[in-house]
Amino acid sequence: MAKLVADVIIETLQEAGAKRCYGVVGDTLNFVTDAIRRSDMEWIHVRHEEVGGFAAGADAYLTEELVCCAGSAGPGSLHFVNGLFESHRNGAPVVMIATQIDRIQSGLGFPQDVDQRKIYEQYSVFCEYISHPDQARRITAMAAQAALNRRGVAVIIVNGDMTKEKTDDAIHWKVSRPKPVIRPSDEELREIADLVNAAGKIAIYGGYGCRHAHDEVMALAARLKAPVAHTSRAKEFLEHDNPYNVSMTGLIGIKSGFEAVEHCDLLLCLGTDFAWTQFYPKKAKIVQIDTDPTNIGKRTPVTLGVVGDVANTIDALLPLLHERSDDAFLSASLKEHERSMKTLEDQTKEPSPDLIHPQYVAATLNRLAAEDAIFTSEGGTTFVWMLRYIRGNGKRRFATSLLHGTMANSYPMAIGCQKSHPGRQVVAMCGDGGMTMLMGDLLTLVQENLPVKLLVFNNGSLGFVEMEMKIEGMLDAYTDLKNPHFSKLAESCGFYGARVEDAGELEGAMRDWLAHDGPALLDVKVNRFELVMPPTVEVSQAVSTAMYGVKAVLNGRLDDVWALAENNFLK
Repeated sequence: MAKLVADVIIETLQEAGAKRCYGVVGDTLNFVTDAIRRSDMEWIHVRHEEVGGFAAGADAYLTEELVCCAGSAGPGSLHFVNGLFESHRNGAPVVMIATQIDRIQSGLGFPQDVDQRKIYEQYSVFCEYISHPDQARRITAMAAQAALNRRGVAVIIVNGDMTKEKTDDAIHWKVSRPKPVIRPSDEELREIADLVNAAGKIAIYGGYGCRHAHDEVMALAARLKAPVAHTSRAKEFLEHDNPYNVSMTGLIGIKSGFEAVEHCDLLLCLGTDFAWTQFYPKKAKIVQIDTDPTNIGKRTPVTLGVVGDVANTIDALLPLLHERSDDAFLSASLKEHERSMKTLEDQTKEPSPDLIHPQYVAATLNRLAAEDAIFTSEGGTTFVWMLRYIRGNGKRRFATSLLHGTMANSYPMAIGCQKSHPGRQVVAMCGDGGMTMLMGDLLTLVQENLPVKLLVFNNGSLGFVEMEMKIEGMLDAYTDLKNPHFSKLAESCGFYGARVEDAGELEGAMRDWLAHDGPALLDVKVNRFELVMPPTVEVSQAVSTAMYGVKAVLNGRLDDVWALAENNFLK
């Protein structure tokens, strides 16, 4: 039976598990959106396609199921780029339907003519044109299969005029989702065991590859009496129910995570592609286990690198490992973790009425938010407050921009989180800079009736950039933000808004905000002069920050210097 190409595309994506598609309707996309209208797939109408890319990616990231987005020719599909680059780097299985101008106009400089392949093939697991109507199901199935199995964005490019052509659809191509057991060879397992059994102090460093291996990592840590540090992305998978936890290392990590990794004799890197070379140990032997062979030794030299799924590899490795009784390194690491957590806790206490520290806001949210809340944050200072102060308990979920490092992702991601988890509390921790980049989709919260809770850390600046400048010894420049009254803005969009300028009013306002039935925004005026202190401070960083102080004084900015010192070093 002959079917429209648009119908075949949507039918194939639905068979692959797709339930939602994000985008903005228009011209070359019209037959595709009409096919969605006549199907069981839900269309989420965003105001800006970049928001649709973020939302689709967060939806797919949380569910690990296929999610779609679709764009019209030229600008419509181009607007998705940043959101989809973020989604791809997060390993989110998203299929993008990028429509193109009619074939008769291709290559003639016609308005909105863009070579979508050159744009998207940089960051996708699949990017291909449907060149003939009879390819529609096959190309779509290939795209869905690539997105699901290679974990990333797949792009289907189709001309608008082709979407309304018919195909006999003789061969019914389907999507396969194999689940192989991936582990190192027996010889490699023995090599790992020899290194482990001969080592002194052993530490485990777990990444996103541990997301389905919590119990296996705990069994390994118990056998080896090893502290478990984790990457920021692995927080939600390894922080909870973990008596060996010493938290994160890296720029936004804490001292206990840094020291466990730095002072071990053997580091087991499990499913991590942590990018910052300076936070790997300088002297320890390193064993790296990853499903992607191209990740082996990419960030730091390794003693032994093997390909394997973390859970499968640990199951095969455990019988070869000696049970350890010496827990001195583990005990010392756990004591340092207690001290490090106490330091973080101290930074959230005793707020002064006229100065609200962002750490205090995050800690209050941690205490009041639902046990199974989903949190999103910007790629700026807000992700520091989220990852340091919102506790993972095995039920909460976290989504932020760690690999792409973009702004403006927080509440767009929250849209996808709320759509995929309609019964859950979803909280977007927004920077004022990121919020004002994509404010138009505040209207989407109302139009789609999404009860997302927006928390704006309003410090009147591009805070992370300002901090970077100070650490480099420069005077901060062009970071000031003249913001709207965010709570009134929310009200004008048709939903709840409140503002807090006194720390004593925060808890009550936050309770009301979280309890509101529908979308709600809480605008909190937080301290601007807040440094994100890394787990260890290099001499060069201290010197550069001191140079900032000298320059600020010479340029008549003594108040800034005093505020920086008072809020970070004298409290």
